Amino acid sequence: MLAEHPAVVSLNECFTGLDWGRRFTRESLTGREVAAILSTPNQVTHDALSRGYTAEEITYPFRPTDRYTVTDPVPWLLVSTLPYLSDDPDALFDRTVAWLSARPEAPIAEHYAALFDHLARGAGGSIWVERSGSSVDYLADLDELFGHALVVHLHRDGAEVALSMRRHALYRLAVQLVYGIVPDGLDPDDDSEEGRDRLVRAWLEGEPPVELYGRYWSDQMVRGCAAAATIEDDRLLTVAFDDLVTRPESTVSAMAAFLDLPPDDEFAGSAAALVRGVPPARAVELSPGERAALDGACEPGRAALAALQGRGQVSPRT
Repeated sequence: MLAEHPAVVSLNECFTGLDWGRRFTRESLTGREVAAILSTPNQVTHDALSRGYTAEEITYPFRPTDRYTVTDPVPWLLVSTLPYLSDDPDALFDRTVAWLSARPEAPIAEHYAALFDHLARGAGGSIWVERSGSSVDYLADLDELFGHALVVHLHRDGAEVALSMRRHALYRLAVQLVYGIVPDGLDPDDDSEEGRDRLVRAWLEGEPPVELYGRYWSDQMVRGCAAAATIEDDRLLTVAFDDLVTRPESTVSAMAAFLDLPPDDEFAGSAAALVRGVPPARAVELSPGERAALDGACEPGRAALAALQGRGQVSPRT
């Protein structure tokens, strides 16, 4: 929605699929080393794609003329970020890697900032916004690296997030992996190709208790809200997802004002036109026992979010 503004270039999912141990390293790196981090395929994404699963966030086109097929490990920068910026993401990837690889050693935040400026200019914009799913989980790292950045925290009720994740192939795989869930009848120590395939397919096809996703949401919210509480009020805007879909024009206008975007008469209307309606509530479909378990798992996250909304800027009320 923000990318509907003519000055804004949206860098979608740039950070979320990078190596967790390297993406925010405090070491100084060469541009070539940073390019290698951005080029490394994400294993969860590859596991899902190569087995016939996908997600709306995956925007690489996989056309017959493209470099990669769904069975290939795809460089992370090509999975979601660059296809938003070019109809020929492979060529843009090559140019981006070459440009970044020529940069001398520097802190990784300087490389990212320079790269994002470079991509924004190449796409005809002057302002970039990086948007990654679950980035609330590493907000502390983002704020340490980008200490002057403006932060928009878009949140939704934990129960609905949990139920959305349960239907999302990549999250279904990732959440079980994070918590070490081993489906019945499988040996987690079987590192053969067949054994790993059985385990990954069981994760993708299984349906663990819904409260596991509530726990995942809560754990991320607790960490993220603790980090957000340390951010100055004038750098933080908290926006409710429900406001974004029920009052989109006023909500995106408030976001534009917060981000100090140049005035544009058509922006709010064109952004609002992207709303596809209010998603139906899924929590009402649960049994009483499932709903109680999910609410219990979401309680720490809801408490953290409530504490955060007691300070700073909150959702627009107009």
